[in-house]
Amino acid sequence: MKFTAQQIAGILEGDVVGNPDVEVFNLSKIEEGFEGALTFLANPKYTPHIYTTKASITIVNKSFVPENTLSTTLIKVDDAYLAFSKILEFYNQAKLNKHGIEQPSFISTSAKYGEDLYLGAFSYIGDNVVMGDNVKIFPNSYVGDNVTLGNNTIIFSGAKIYSESIIGNNCVVNSGAIIGADGFGFAPNEDGGYSKIPQIGNVVIEDFVDIGAATTIDRATLGSTIIKKGVKLDNQIQIAHNVEVGENTVIAAQTGIAGSTKIGKNCKIGGQVGIAGHITIGDNVRVQAQSGIGRNVKDNEMLQGSPAIKLSDYNKAYVHFKNLPSIVKNINDLEKTNGNS
Repeated sequence: MKFTAQQIAGILEGDVVGNPDVEVFNLSKIEEGFEGALTFLANPKYTPHIYTTKASITIVNKSFVPENTLSTTLIKVDDAYLAFSKILEFYNQAKLNKHGIEQPSFISTSAKYGEDLYLGAFSYIGDNVVMGDNVKIFPNSYVGDNVTLGNNTIIFSGAKIYSESIIGNNCVVNSGAIIGADGFGFAPNEDGGYSKIPQIGNVVIEDFVDIGAATTIDRATLGSTIIKKGVKLDNQIQIAHNVEVGENTVIAAQTGIAGSTKIGKNCKIGGQVGIAGHITIGDNVRVQAQSGIGRNVKDNEMLQGSPAIKLSDYNKAYVHFKNLPSIVKNINDLEKTNGNS
């Protein structure tokens, strides 16, 4: 798919400086530009590259004034970074603009779907599934019985949506994600074995949620595991049964959240964070990577650290650790006293 500079300027409400008819068919970094590519300049440290780039079109801020001759056509906009992001979104939507039902695939006769469904080959749609308009399900995906998928939701190849899951509008579920698998529920027996506790709840994912590749969200034992509006989940995250994640919270890769924990809204949780079960984390909390959270957390706290040592040793050491500033002060005071004596 090709676009001219004039067409792109129209999309971005920008001004063309150079050849309005030059065409592009791909995107590139400014330092790796090639003929037929569209790029952008937003960070001043990349300015030298605009004089050598081979990209056909470069998006720049309106304040940019070239100091040397350019071979690239410019599109001047108010915010080059934001404008290029808009082009990326436009490009992505065009790339994903698929329609129709490919074969072989299976749709239950009791399933319902809206306009412009795309169902990729080797996909399975179970009984009583309800899909909204413009839903796109890529090849080798599984959607179990009684699932609801909202308008404009995308399920990428190989994702598995277990029965009774509810996914809202404008959501993205990436490849390998598993939504609604059984929670980790087992009761110990007298003989040392375990009996499985049936997990009969579901997963509810609200609107505008992104779920990364190979992320798993377990169904509730009873009730629902809930991912609220605007949440962004990275790859390879584990969310256990009956967890709730509040609106617009962002969680980075390899984080694990144990069962029945409640996380507030607008939190930012770094990679490889471990969060214990049955605790409450407030709103606007910031957790640094590789931290371990084992207690309730108040609103607006910023946390870091998780020393993994023997529990009994840790409990003893923590008594001293939390008093470390006063201990150091006492030592310094003693040194000063001894030095003056």
